[in-house]
Amino acid sequence: MKYMLVMRATAPSPVVDLNRAVAVAMAQGPAAALPIVDQLLATGALPGSHLLPSVRGELLTRLGRYDEARVELEHALALCGNERERAVLRRKITYIAERGPG
Repeated sequence: MKYMLVMRATAPSPVVDLNRAVAVAMAQGPAAALPIVDQLLATGALPGSHLLPSVRGELLTRLGRYDEARVELEHALALCGNERERAVLRRKITYIAERGPG
């Protein structure tokens, strides 16, 4: 976590903050990371990028909030231009669909 604080202080950017959210999710769980991602969304960070909705969709999936997660992952899929990443997003959407509403 110290690394992320140093990065944020020396090179602040939405990508650094998104990476911090991923690190927080790994260390403290998705509920702790979701507010970081939501703040990025509120400020309009990373417009046109699939990264923000992809991370948010993953966090929501881990929280069992499948309906919201599916919306985010479908948005990420629409924005993503990389076919390999699109395949990963499709698999995540299928996983959520198999879980049913939630």
